[in-house]
Amino acid sequence: MNDLDQAADLIERAGAVLVCAGAGMGVDSGLPDFRGDEGFWHAYPPYARLGLRFVELADPVHFAEDPPLAWGFYGHRLNLYRETVPHQGFRILTGWGRPIRVFTSNVDGQFQYAGFPAEHVAEVHGSIHHLQCFDHCGHPIWPVTVDVPVDQETMRATGDLPACPGCAGLARPNILMFGDYDWDPTRSEAILASVSKWRAAQADLVVIEIGAGHAVPTVRRMSELASARTGALIRINPREPEVRHGRGVPLAMGALAALSELDKRVSSAA
Repeated sequence: MNDLDQAADLIERAGAVLVCAGAGMGVDSGLPDFRGDEGFWHAYPPYARLGLRFVELADPVHFAEDPPLAWGFYGHRLNLYRETVPHQGFRILTGWGRPIRVFTSNVDGQFQYAGFPAEHVAEVHGSIHHLQCFDHCGHPIWPVTVDVPVDQETMRATGDLPACPGCAGLARPNILMFGDYDWDPTRSEAILASVSKWRAAQADLVVIEIGAGHAVPTVRRMSELASARTGALIRINPREPEVRHGRGVPLAMGALAALSELDKRVSSAA
């Protein structure tokens, strides 16, 4: 039995599925994974000209020092994610008919766009589709309803920047950034607690980890924790698929290719 057959067998016998997804999940939808400075600059040439790296731009300090620069970066990503159509792999996961929940470090909202209920998707680093007050006025987190125009040459936001409905001050994405001590985790923690409670109650859980690397190991840690008791882990990763002996099945493939091959082997639950 090859790795794909072993992985399909785990899914066939599963009573429930936990998907642990990193940036690699969105690559087949056309989203960049920001893999290293070169990968980031390939996706955003204006920042290459400015010599600005992802870790520099994904820093809340810019919302205080240069809000149009900060919102240029996040506004462009917001617009990109709004326009992106989730690839078929998202629908394959729900098509198997098993109860399913998601733990993801992605902030793009692609699972929800693909039809997953929002309360079933634990976004551990927050969501670009929600905002919080930069000045902590006390207004609760709210969904983004405005557009953020961005000059494609300078990558700076133009026009009025998103404002807090409570105090009319500057708003920022409800995303955990680098060196971020002001992120409001209220929304994310509530859904994470619900998903964790569900996970703990599943007797025949299989964990499908997709596109999660070592650089920011949040997702890998969760997938290994959730599968520690059974070893029912399927790790889909074209570059870093390795699993410890007896702890799961490695699939050195991209997300859509792996899920499509598994779909040929997995029957839908009755």
